[in-house]
Amino acid sequence: MIRTKSGAAGLSIASNSILIALKLAAGAITGSIAIITEAIHSAIDLLASVVAFVSVRKADLPADREHPYGHEKLENLAAAIEGMLILVGAGIIIFEATRRLVTGAEIQELGVGIAVIAFSMVANVCVSTFLYRRAHALGSAALEGDAAHLRTDALTSLGVLLGLVLVEVTGEPAFDAIAALAVAAAIVVAGLRILTRSGRVLVDEAPPAGELDRIEAAIAAQRDRAPEVAGYHKLRARRAGATYYVDLHLQFRHGTSLEQAHATAHAVRGAIEAEIVQSEVLIHLEPEESFRPPEEEARGPYRAG
Repeated sequence: MIRTKSGAAGLSIASNSILIALKLAAGAITGSIAIITEAIHSAIDLLASVVAFVSVRKADLPADREHPYGHEKLENLAAAIEGMLILVGAGIIIFEATRRLVTGAEIQELGVGIAVIAFSMVANVCVSTFLYRRAHALGSAALEGDAAHLRTDALTSLGVLLGLVLVEVTGEPAFDAIAALAVAAAIVVAGLRILTRSGRVLVDEAPPAGELDRIEAAIAAQRDRAPEVAGYHKLRARRAGATYYVDLHLQFRHGTSLEQAHATAHAVRGAIEAEIVQSEVLIHLEPEESFRPPEEEARGPYRAG
């Protein structure tokens, strides 16, 4: 069950819920702003996990009348929401940590806090590693964003742990607030990274050059077997969730029958979909007269073939 998208997201929800309860209890006992900060961070992760849980279930729904291209971009939208939540949480943490750094605060029972944070760090490493593997196996942007949150949480837990140890050793409570500020900085970096990555998909940014090279190599391999193909142009690709949508114009020489052109286009589509496993390809058939030289096409908005 946990090997499915929704099952993996459900595991993240359960893990975050337990860690939030532990951190809140430890924060109340010790009075540590760094531990409370970690609880807030986990609360953000919990909300993000809920968003991921809902989005992956919706993203897997088939295309319908209102969404003819499917629902996969919901995963990227969910990742963007998660990124914004992270930045909001970072702002709250920075405010409270700075206030305590200026006014000071008393910290006690540090042994409890150290034990809870150490357990939290190990738990998040284990769960995030599992989520990363499932995200890559299932091609889920939402699960990948959720895993990134938990991995960041594990790293920030290490910072908090070091801060608490320093407080215990030196007796200086300022290290607690400093640790909280370090956590906030890491959270901001993670939030901006997730927002940037999801935003690129939402605005239909072209895939990396390496992906286009793989597509063009697949087309070239089919052209070598099909002398009736004069060329191609207007090759475009975009991503929604884990799926690439590819379209291009394929030109055929004089005398090519519609049946032959159709069969060749199917072969080209099959080659691209074999190279880019999770992809949908649309090919527009054109006569040879519509062919433009590559150097002229290169000056246009699309990649030339």
